[in-house]
Amino acid sequence: MSINILVLYYSRHGNTQALARQIARGVESIPDCEAMLRTVNDVYTVEEQPDSRYQPTDPIASLQELRSCDGLALGSPVWFGNMAGPMKHFWDSTTSLWINGDLIDKPACVFTSSSSLHGGQETTQQSMMLPLLHHGMLVVGIPYSEPALHTTQTGGTPYGASSTGESASLSKDEIELAQNLGKRLARIAINQKGISQ
Repeated sequence: MSINILVLYYSRHGNTQALARQIARGVESIPDCEAMLRTVNDVYTVEEQPDSRYQPTDPIASLQELRSCDGLALGSPVWFGNMAGPMKHFWDSTTSLWINGDLIDKPACVFTSSSSLHGGQETTQQSMMLPLLHHGMLVVGIPYSEPALHTTQTGGTPYGASSTGESASLSKDEIELAQNLGKRLARIAINQKGISQ
């Protein structure tokens, strides 16, 4: 039996998507684990216009995919210290899963990207943790046993993987932390499901 990890993200310029892909690599480096990359629909106000520079290549997530996953990696760019509106909009539609307890005891981690080092990464990660906790999920972070957490000059926090910068290119430490977070999430999902390796 394989473990299915949903890597669910929103990305407007490709930075968060780049992290999602590294987390998926980490997940899939663990035997019998599969990463399913998904994004969410964009939501615009009357004043906003879609950013045509970035078009996601991954399918839009469904509630059924969230319900059936064995673990979740959740990612959003920093928007004023919070998760992006489109991701919040998606989570606001998960009441039926909450009522049924569909996500209880499933492991989850968070990841984010910002354009500046002190752009609100940790508060954004915390904002993404709130619906996970309400759903009864088990939040997984990055322990200080990860060497790159001590050396990173850009992204990466104990709360989860992160990246800093305007481009979608990640630093060596950001890649290492994202992949190792994916591995950790997959291993915990295996343990939660009671599958021996």
